[in-house]
Amino acid sequence: IHAGADAGEAVTPQIVFKGSELRVNYATSAGGVMQVEIQDAEGRPIEGHALADARPLTGDALEQRVSWKRGHDVSALQGKPVRLKMVLQEADLYALQFVA
Repeated sequence: IHAGADAGEAVTPQIVFKGSELRVNYATSAGGVMQVEIQDAEGRPIEGHALADARPLTGDALEQRVSWKRGHDVSALQGKPVRLKMVLQEADLYALQFVA
């Protein structure tokens, strides 16, 4: 996923995952940023994992752990249908995965 100077977003279809952390392979420009929100199956932000809670990601990383104000543990959501909303500006998202 690529976004230039104008911010962009992408939302996954419903997924069910196993794991306790979300990790991403991404890169931003010096002024770029990426954030991830976890939504329920209907597209509503899940408390504690909303965009407003998301820690901004900047720089370039192969396997960066995604976190929110309450931390990075997403194990309470595993096995449930969720959607991921990625918001990017001057950034590229290459891959994501959930890990134990």
